[in-house]
Amino acid sequence: MLFAALAAAGFDYKRGGKSMASGFDCSGLVAHVFREAYGVKLPHNAAAQSAQGSPVERAALEPGDLVFFNTERRPYSHVGIYLGDERFIHAPKPGAVVRTENMKLAYWSKRYDGARRIVD
Repeated sequence: MLFAALAAAGFDYKRGGKSMASGFDCSGLVAHVFREAYGVKLPHNAAAQSAQGSPVERAALEPGDLVFFNTERRPYSHVGIYLGDERFIHAPKPGAVVRTENMKLAYWSKRYDGARRIVD
């Protein structure tokens, strides 16, 4: 699964995007990776994805867990896939590409909403 996620690094952000051909938005990236890696269908919406699976405490995060952030002044408005060592991969915003980030950075740390484990 992590290989599928990292293979998307560098692809363009595109609102509503859900494939390597079209580009990705945050929830489209997550849905694509889980469909390719596990055959799991997830909704193409970060808030809806936040209701899937089981909640995970930050101290118990494992690679492959979904991490959620409040980036648009509403809870669970952004999602990424946890990679380990406080890093996650996501499709950040228009004009950017799929990339990894450090959750310890002040921007992400203060916007963290929680995590979900989709596949054990």
